[in-house]
Amino acid sequence: MHVVVVGCGRVGSGLATTLESEGHTVAVVDKRSKAFRRLPDDFSGRTIVGVGFDRDILTEAGIKEAGALAAVTNGDNSNILVARVAREFFGIERVVARIYDPRRAQIYERLGIPTVATSLWATERVLRKILPGSHAMEWVDPSAKVCLVERMVPPVWAGKALRHVELAGVARVAALSRLGETSLPDLDAAVQEGDVVWAMVAGDRIDDFDQHLTGQAAGGGH
Repeated sequence: MHVVVVGCGRVGSGLATTLESEGHTVAVVDKRSKAFRRLPDDFSGRTIVGVGFDRDILTEAGIKEAGALAAVTNGDNSNILVARVAREFFGIERVVARIYDPRRAQIYERLGIPTVATSLWATERVLRKILPGSHAMEWVDPSAKVCLVERMVPPVWAGKALRHVELAGVARVAALSRLGETSLPDLDAAVQEGDVVWAMVAGDRIDDFDQHLTGQAAGGGH
């Protein structure tokens, strides 16, 4: 997959390096050419000097062939503008914006743009939002028998009761995030496209839960 990373600070350079090491092609945009010094010497992706919300700059970065974009500059306004241009003008579905102000983050989540607040683990969080099939865990108990995982519910589940997302003896839904708001789940409520669930999963059955989400939803009788 081709990914456009806007911003080559600590998070942006880390993202670009990790993405390339995992076999993806990457283009990095930054308004300062010296920012690219953070990239490793063997980085083979494209580097473009310019502002990330400029459509010509994004086109030069390969946005039309991209599967995802991460806006991770040090400015909230710039990041959300880049994300909106990518989503609304170029039709990129996997878009994430790094946001420093949590009050703004909630607003943008309601607009359908995933956000990641600044933190030591921002790079990992961004990767999990833009890469398909990212199966990281949020928490593991000391015995490794129970894990907390965050998963976006595939669109095929839309309209089905949330309880069907659970898997008997394997996974239980602990919380539901919708349009930037997280709440305790009403298991009889219908799933909506874009919903994210936080599930407690048996430590040795995470693959079973992921398979249930992606491959068994059509049955609707779980």
